[in-house]
Amino acid sequence: MKVTTRLSRRALTVGLSAGVLIAASATLPGTAFAADYPTKPIELIVPYAAGGGTDLVARAFADAAKKHLPQPIGVVNKTGGGGAVGLTEIMAARPDGYKIGMGTVEITLLPHMGVARFTVDDFTPVARLNAEPSAITVKADSPWKTFEEFLDYAKTNPGKVRIGNSGTGAIWHLAAEALADKTGTTFNHVPFDGANPAVTSLLGGHIEAVSVSPAEVSSQLAAGQLRMLAVMADQRQKAFPDVPTLKEKGIDLTVATWRGIVVPKKTPAAVVETLRTASKAAAEDQGFRDQLAKMNLTWAYADGPEFGQVMQKDNAFFKGMMTKLGMAK
Repeated sequence: MKVTTRLSRRALTVGLSAGVLIAASATLPGTAFAADYPTKPIELIVPYAAGGGTDLVARAFADAAKKHLPQPIGVVNKTGGGGAVGLTEIMAARPDGYKIGMGTVEITLLPHMGVARFTVDDFTPVARLNAEPSAITVKADSPWKTFEEFLDYAKTNPGKVRIGNSGTGAIWHLAAEALADKTGTTFNHVPFDGANPAVTSLLGGHIEAVSVSPAEVSSQLAAGQLRMLAVMADQRQKAFPDVPTLKEKGIDLTVATWRGIVVPKKTPAAVVETLRTASKAAAEDQGFRDQLAKMNLTWAYADGPEFGQVMQKDNAFFKGMMTKLGMAK
């Protein structure tokens, strides 16, 4: 009886030791991996076309991050579905920190339309980098010199004014829909795979206006090709002080986007921390800030936890707005 007991205890000790070794072997590689991260180039997914505001922020960030990470960041554009294609790829990526994303406010919009299989909780926020309002812009040779003239024409010609946006369900689409709802106007909403293609279409005379951000039309404004009529912000933009806000026109409407670094939700904490540290340093780099200013893009850094609060707040806000507009499902 005593022999059996000794054998049982010995077996139990051996079993426990083996279990500890197995558990250790299962956790050590991940720990070592996180400590060594990154050991190869990082891919930064941009869910919109090259040349738009999101793409410009991403490329400026990737350039600034070279000083603060031992490996480079390569920008890859994955367009489609108003951002859904690229954002879905970010969400579904292996959570190892080697495929990260430029998250946009569409993370809080597309799920409510039933066109995305992700939710705001499928992403871990790393750092917000930028924020921009919507603006109504037309060709410089259009008959509308003021926002009032533009709106009066749209009201008396329902559906005739075509407004280009960055994709169905994307923020600039929502901005134009909200404007229509606030003013009792009917627009013809035309989706594109990003702001840049929409602006190109406007220049070609295929649409009458765009609802993209001021930064995304800044070069054409400087060249005298386009005219900005109003911005959907609480205050006038520093880069465009002569352009009135909708609130000045008696329309209480503010619609804006944000852009920042996000990763899949199961990314190891150590990897997230490395990216947070590098992102903060890159965002505060004077070269990055100067590059944004040169492109008339607004610097709006926020660390991961604060960025996460913004995402959750906007998720609730836009769900309510989209439900009111009949866009939610």
